[in-house]
Amino acid sequence: MDQTRYRCTACGNLTRFDVTVSRLTREFHHFSVGGALEIEQTEILDETVDEILCRWCGHGNDVVRIDREE
Repeated sequence: MDQTRYRCTACGNLTRFDVTVSRLTREFHHFSVGGALEIEQTEILDETVDEILCRWCGHGNDVVRIDREE
């Protein structure tokens, strides 16, 4: 799981953001004899964060990325 967090420097929000992400994935689809789908494996090939909006302010102008220390 990604350990990146965000902070809105305009209002101080650390907890509520709308994050729009584009992902390119490869998945292993397993269909039962009855036709029910189960996705057994997902591999993320590429991921891009397109937009981050603060839920409190309603815009993303002042949202900064906080990299959490491991």
